[in-house]
Amino acid sequence: MKLAARFLTRITQRHDDRIHWIVWALLGLLLAAMPWLVAAGFGNTWLRILNFALLYVMLALGLNIVVGFAGLLDMGYIAFYAVGAYLWALLASPQFGLHWPLWAVLPLGAGIAGLFGMLLGAPTLKLRGDYLAIVTLGFGEIIRIFLNNLNTPVNITNGPQGISAIDPVHFGSVSLARAIDLGFLQIPSLVAYYYLFLVAALLIIGIALRLERSRVGRAWAAIREDEVAAKACGINTRNVKLLAFAMGATFGGVAGGLFAGFQQFVSPESFGLLESVMVLCMVVLGGMGHIPGVIFGALLLTVLPEFFRQIAGPVQQSLFGSVLIDPESLRMLLFGLALVLVMRYRPSGLWPSPQRRREIDDVKRADAPADVPVSPM
Repeated sequence: MKLAARFLTRITQRHDDRIHWIVWALLGLLLAAMPWLVAAGFGNTWLRILNFALLYVMLALGLNIVVGFAGLLDMGYIAFYAVGAYLWALLASPQFGLHWPLWAVLPLGAGIAGLFGMLLGAPTLKLRGDYLAIVTLGFGEIIRIFLNNLNTPVNITNGPQGISAIDPVHFGSVSLARAIDLGFLQIPSLVAYYYLFLVAALLIIGIALRLERSRVGRAWAAIREDEVAAKACGINTRNVKLLAFAMGATFGGVAGGLFAGFQQFVSPESFGLLESVMVLCMVVLGGMGHIPGVIFGALLLTVLPEFFRQIAGPVQQSLFGSVLIDPESLRMLLFGLALVLVMRYRPSGLWPSPQRRREIDDVKRADAPADVPVSPM
């Protein structure tokens, strides 16, 4: 009987492993075919939105390290995105006559953004909650205002006009700004950028997963749950929190550099407070601390506002015969309503981690009367 049980267990395990690899293979094929399907079915506009969705995935994963893993509320995260973008713009454009390659600019942008993350974290180590949020919000606004005013007396950032004619991403003589001819296949520019952003996003996902399961990740979780208890257990909370700010900022710097190479134009308007709030909503809505949930939140909050923008006008035209409310205003109204409903009925996020779901359920059971059943999240 024992031999039979072992044999059945081994067969079941092999079957599960085979199904696991088949699912991953199908997902890989779907991701590879996605830009061609989107371009063929919806046009280049939605393909461009898909590229921006991958950039927001990188940003959300970086903020998730600070907010989700370490429990530090950062409202100025978009500043590191701006640092990476402007460093690329300054070192790969006619602004200073420099045209550095990607392999030099992108790591440098990530490193400088990480340094700015440590500079933000150092004076905020003793702050928590709302106070930390206010200080980080001020830091984000300071960076934006500096970029907006560093055009006098020496013109560095070109002020509110921004920097244009930025070099696109290129590998040697192959530029992603033009269609790439492989002989048997021509890859459009937007598709080439999609594959670049997908590779960068997958690398960041891999790093985030390794960090979550490492000793540092467990230290971040301990600080998030109870910083005093973590310090009493021997965790150097100062260094660990600085590392969280630095790692999150590094991901933001990478996304910013790729954004500048993709847009070939940057200006301070792209790095306002609303962008920070949007990235934070992606983390909270998807599920703080849960990497698949954060990815889902980033994709959803990138696509959903654009979907509302597309349907707001035609729906009003068909119902009322004219457009009563500006589609842009109605888009944000519907977007805000969707956020309120989700936070009302899914406070732990659309795809929370199992631990977070259990914590919310425990709080509900503690607050609910004894005779009232508590529905699971």
